[in-house]
Amino acid sequence: MQKVMMAAGALALAAGLAAPVQAEGNLAAKATELELNINTVDLNFSQPSFEIETGKYYIIHISSDGEEEIQVVAPELWRNSWINQVVVNDLEIAPYGLYGIEFDDEGTFSIGFVPIRPGEYDIYVPGYEERGLKGKFVVK
Repeated sequence: MQKVMMAAGALALAAGLAAPVQAEGNLAAKATELELNINTVDLNFSQPSFEIETGKYYIIHISSDGEEEIQVVAPELWRNSWINQVVVNDLEIAPYGLYGIEFDDEGTFSIGFVPIRPGEYDIYVPGYEERGLKGKFVVK
């Protein structure tokens, strides 16, 4: 019984000493901006690879030339990130998760996100990956 009381006391002491961890500052105020331009005529991404870090806020501006109707997907990246917002023509969407975005015409999507899990994640246009419309995010 005395051992149980001592163990309970030690647990209570440890719980009392543990302070909650909080992020300092406003992550969204210090965004790192990334840009990805998609050329559907020459079938290439302006940048094939991005190196980013967990816990940092990024805004990626993804633009298409509008010559071809395309969908751009990065399901694993978005599944392993906190998505703050998606902006189209100064209209903001606060989604709970994201799979991909679709361009019917020329334009730009801006996506604010914080990667939360390290890894390598593909971004691509389904059906065009082998022809050049594929990139990668390396999250450290």
